[in-house]
Parts: sequence; C-alpha cells; structure tokens
Amino acid sequence: MKTNISILLAVFGLAFSPALRAADEHEHKDGDKAEHAHEHAKKEAGPNGGRIVTATDPHFEFFVTPERKVKITFLGEDGKAVALKEQTATAIGGERAKPTKLAFAKDGESLLSDKSLPEGNEMPIVLQVKISKEAKTVTEKFNVNLAKCPTCEHAEYACTCAHGGE
Repeated sequence: MKTNISILLAVFGLAFSPALRAADEHEHKDGDKAEHAHEHAKKEAGPNGGRIVTATDPHFEFFVTPERKVKITFLGEDGKAVALKEQTATAIGGERAKPTKLAFAKDGESLLSDKSLPEGNEMPIVLQVKISKEAKTVTEKFNVNLAKCPTCEHAEYACTCAHGGE
C-alpha cells in the first residue's frame, strides 16, 4: 500500500513539475515567462545551401552535392568560406550492416568526399572533424534527409523552416 501511495505522489509531483510546462511556454533567464510568439536563433543554411554545424570553431557547412558527395566548407564569422588549413574529416553513413566510409580531400576552399552517399533519401551519418593536428576530434551524429523541404528551398537536412519541432 505504501508503494502505491509513493507512486501516486511521484506521478502527482511530476504532473506539476516546471519541466513539464506546456510546450509553448518557457522561462527566460531573467525569470519572465514568455509565450512562444517570438523566434529564437534563426536557422540559416550555409553558402551552398547546406547545414551549418556549430560544434567547431570555425563553424562549417555540411552540404550534399547533386552527385551525393559530401562537401565540407569552413566558415568565417561572416558566414563565407575561409581558406583551409589543417582541417580533416571522415564520415560513416548509411546502413549499419553495410556502412559507407567517406574520406575527404581538399577541393578548392572545401573538403570533398571520395565517395557518394548510399542510395536512399534518409540515412544516419557520423561525421568526425579535426580542426588541426593538435585539436581534439569533434564527432557529430545526425540524420541526412535528402528530401526537399515543402516550405523552403533546401533539403530537409539543411531546412531553415520552423516545421517539425527542430
């Protein structure tokens, strides 16, 4: 009986937990509650129309070319391509049972994969980027959805819209 009361109290406590507020209401750092009528940081596509990854400094654009090769372009604070220095990258994508491993080589101001992504419009990818020989490797994992977004001009993996709750 005590267990049932403990469970009931736990469920009741969670129901009124601030962490479970309505999705359209949240608290700002200054303590004010705000409706979601305003926008947070606007998602932007890279100069080629790809996904901007902010896990490194400088940030970089992850872009899938029409040939399904991956192009990585490092960006300055102005959002434009910066010259490559010692940056390196590797990626693994596709099916877990038969993954496609990508190596990258310098191609102008970008790194370009040696192989194309496997067939299909949606696949997981594990991307590893190293800014310099001494730097720690940064790993990014995300799904690459190559379907066209219905409301913006980008593919879903680089979509700048607010749909889908992302």
